[in-house]
Amino acid sequence: MAYKKILTIQDISCVGQCSLTVALPILSACGHETCILPSAVLSTHTGGFNGFTFRDLTEDMPEIQAHWKKENIKFKAIYTGYLGSVKQVGYVKDILNTMGTDDCVRIVDPAMADNGKLYSIFNGEYVEAMRGLCDSADILIPNITEACFLTDVEYREVYDEKYVKALLDKLSMLGVKTIVLTGVSYAADKTGVAVYENGAIRYYEHDKIAKGCHGTGDIYASAFTGALLNGKDIFVAAKIAADYTMKCILNTQGDKEHWYGAKFETALRDLMDMLA
Repeated sequence: MAYKKILTIQDISCVGQCSLTVALPILSACGHETCILPSAVLSTHTGGFNGFTFRDLTEDMPEIQAHWKKENIKFKAIYTGYLGSVKQVGYVKDILNTMGTDDCVRIVDPAMADNGKLYSIFNGEYVEAMRGLCDSADILIPNITEACFLTDVEYREVYDEKYVKALLDKLSMLGVKTIVLTGVSYAADKTGVAVYENGAIRYYEHDKIAKGCHGTGDIYASAFTGALLNGKDIFVAAKIAADYTMKCILNTQGDKEHWYGAKFETALRDLMDMLA
């Protein structure tokens, strides 16, 4: 396995198996030196827990970046997830543009929406800021809802390949040429990922599990990044990430007490086998 220094920027939800508590162990298991820049600290994620605590770390971000610059720290890859504000997006754009090595891979997961709706904390101003972040990315990993908001395309529950192609073409106009679109479903019992690279689209389809889990987008993006940095090509990395995410969901089925996340830890050995 390659040993590369990667920076991931997203929040820490202390309980809930998402964001940095997912990205750090998955990327480490993939064999990479994983550095983190927390955007906020929450006691739990916001999907179903009540009364969670929240500490905003926005103003710490440029100070941390300044220290890294003094130490001449550079990263072979930078992967961004959930960001809490327009101001944070601006800070992250500067980090993407200045903190990578010459061959740095910049991966953006625009974690802001699902099921046809923006997350409650976000609005049109945030969507516009995220559009501006896209042209600093080498690879974009949105779901269907996020792709629709980024391109101002009407969200549909039912669609065809022509709709997905139009969506991917419009995303590429934002300045990012490689896109991994998740949650692409052409049949009720199937889902998959559409990989857009150099104007061509490849699709990987698998069974759809009726009962999903919180945090699977973070699991997918982290596994994809880990596989890519191990020398897998874009499509193979997308396939590995999909298979691993499916395994995590399957391993969580039937446990009514574990409603808040996916048991990704139980499938880490499977992920390492896939990489091998």
